[in-house]
Amino acid sequence: QVQLVESGGGLVQAGGSLRLSCAASGRTSSTYAMGWFRQAPGKEREVVAKISRSGGIIYYAGSVEGRFTISRDNAKNTVYLQMNAVKREDTAVYYCAAGGTFGGSYDYWGQGTLVTVSS
Repeated sequence: QVQLVESGGGLVQAGGSLRLSCAASGRTSSTYAMGWFRQAPGKEREVVAKISRSGGIIYYAGSVEGRFTISRDNAKNTVYLQMNAVKREDTAVYYCAAGGTFGGSYDYWGQGTLVTVSS
């Protein structure tokens, strides 16, 4: 099993930047594909970005492509989400998750970190 802890959330102005981090402990994160998901108030949880175990395959949701960048440092067991040019609609609780395969289910979840974008 792996335990995930997100950090880096907070209040940011529209157009600004924020970097989220997800620290993994327990089983090393390089064993897992990793993803960032988000859930806005009153909405269902959605995928934001995913990255394969090696980092060679990356997926972005259309709403964030070109603005957000997912990366991982397996030596540090950490996954990042660099958020640039944020918009009010990016306001959500952001969750880090780990899964056995890039395209499969993500079975391990962090507690989430809140990102609030102000106008």
